[in-house]
Amino acid sequence: MRFFVKVKPSAKTTKFKKIDDTHFEIWVKEPAREGRANEAMLKVISANLGISRSAISIIFGLKSRKKILEIK
Repeated sequence: MRFFVKVKPSAKTTKFKKIDDTHFEIWVKEPAREGRANEAMLKVISANLGISRSAISIIFGLKSRKKILEIK
């Protein structure tokens, strides 16, 4: 299954917003440096969807705010 995510790094608070079944917006406190925002985003998604962190991978947009994730 694929998810489309828009990430907003360096936010004041961490927030998860579900737009529909496959689209999400996520705010994370971590900056977009050295993969810290990506890792924080993956933790937020796994916690909110009840999926293991290791089951989620970024297949597009590693250095972009718009990402496509795949659940294994």
